[in-house]
Amino acid sequence: MKLRYLTVLATVAVVGAGGAAAAAADPTGQAAPTVVASQLNVPWGIAFLPDGSALFTERNTAKVRSLRGGTVTDVQTIPGVAPAGEGGLMGIAVSPKYAEDKTVFVYYTASGDNRIAKFTLGQQPQPIVTGIPKSSIHNGGRLAFGPDGHLYASTGDGGNRNNAQNLGSLGGKILRMNPDGTPAPGNPFPNSVVYTYGHRNVEGITWDQGGRMFASELGNNAWDELNSIQSGKNYGWPICEGTCSDTRFVNPLLTWSTSQASPSGIAYYQGHLYMAALAGKRLWKIPVDANGGVGQPAALWQNTYGRLRAVAAAPDGTVWVGTSNRDGRGTPAATDDRILSSTGT
Repeated sequence: MKLRYLTVLATVAVVGAGGAAAAAADPTGQAAPTVVASQLNVPWGIAFLPDGSALFTERNTAKVRSLRGGTVTDVQTIPGVAPAGEGGLMGIAVSPKYAEDKTVFVYYTASGDNRIAKFTLGQQPQPIVTGIPKSSIHNGGRLAFGPDGHLYASTGDGGNRNNAQNLGSLGGKILRMNPDGTPAPGNPFPNSVVYTYGHRNVEGITWDQGGRMFASELGNNAWDELNSIQSGKNYGWPICEGTCSDTRFVNPLLTWSTSQASPSGIAYYQGHLYMAALAGKRLWKIPVDANGGVGQPAALWQNTYGRLRAVAAAPDGTVWVGTSNRDGRGTPAATDDRILSSTGT
């Protein structure tokens, strides 16, 4: 199935050095965000508790930390995390029934694989999915509950591109599962948590107000992608990068050169997708129409805060964005890494 796509060109001027302090406003009219936390160590995932406070992960320290009223507190260090390269403690998700079950989920790199675990804060995590291919690159890592109440996870090909087309591998996939890690009802492949395949490295998943799913995907040397995610579909890697004419694969909605994006976290907020760019050092704002179609993206904060990794729609009516300047590839400012809060305008 082919979907409408658009190749994005750089249209916004550079406004400062990566990791530098913010200007008063972005050239597109974006107001400068509020810094809600600073001097962090690669905040990778952000999730919110029912009381409005946030939990976030730090990739390299293996810590789950709490952010409440501007105060950061260590919650616990996840045992068994083996940070290396792009791996470590990554995604975090809060159970939609947290008031009843008090359950939190994390995605992390262990000594031999990537895995998903569930736990009650302060208690020992229990792995529910293991055997996701790991490498120094392409570990995926995003976790989120969908509007259907099931847990979704994005994985990378683990540095082995053949994993993406292999339905027997959990690498290069988007997974859909029950909270105990078993395949969710209605999954497209029998007795499997695999939901879609043919991915290189997905680090962002979200849903719009109509329940349509989107994913951001890091390309190789040519094209990064925004994809519309549909059950059982094949997204083409490694046969296709970006748009191609092979009808076996779903074409992306949007593509960017890898220097403009290298996309990670993504969130739907007030009619737009907000997609963090690592190498691109900007936040892409992408309009979404009532039918799930996308319009022309705008680049916000270009070269103002450096590498951007985490994005989450917050219960206070803002969108939160985490920087990733201490991940070994950035140029950190004295206050990095930071979590920023914006009204998205």
